[in-house]
Amino acid sequence: MQASKRNLSICFATAIVAIAIAFPDRLPAQTDAAAPTRAGSSAAQVSVQVERVNPSDLGLAPSFQLAIYESLLQELNKTKRFHQVLREGDRRASEIPNLLILKTTIVKYTPGSETRRAVTTISGATKLTVRSQLVTADGKVVLDRTVNGNVRFFGSNLRATHNLAKNIAKAIKKSPCSLPEQPS
Repeated sequence: MQASKRNLSICFATAIVAIAIAFPDRLPAQTDAAAPTRAGSSAAQVSVQVERVNPSDLGLAPSFQLAIYESLLQELNKTKRFHQVLREGDRRASEIPNLLILKTTIVKYTPGSETRRAVTTISGATKLTVRSQLVTADGKVVLDRTVNGNVRFFGSNLRATHNLAKNIAKAIKKSPCSLPEQPS
């Protein structure tokens, strides 16, 4: 009985990986092109493509870069501000007329310690500061913000990446950014 359960779970995991490889354009954090948008809203016609996080030369672990990237995709979808949220390298991006590109560059990184936070609650905070830019396809900067994310008390170090993505999405949602008027 144990062997059959193990084989079933291996088959299930293999199927998920095969689907992800077969359909790389369609990942869970992306919105559907036919998804309903807010009628009459010009922002609803704007899509965003999230570029990979630029770690600068600050020694940010690849796991942190990936965690920020994935959290950004999720948080931007939650804002309902964009018609589509696309990953870097998505082939559909070249076909989208109103596309903004989100560029995120690490400005400052202070690695923390979960153990020190748990023991002292005064030290051990993980802190991230990034520069987020929304840029049009032709390179015009629409939004330029410096955003912070941290975890000070309890939680894993990767919690700082989630907080950072949430703060970036909040800054974008509050900003009055939109594409310049297109000539008809």
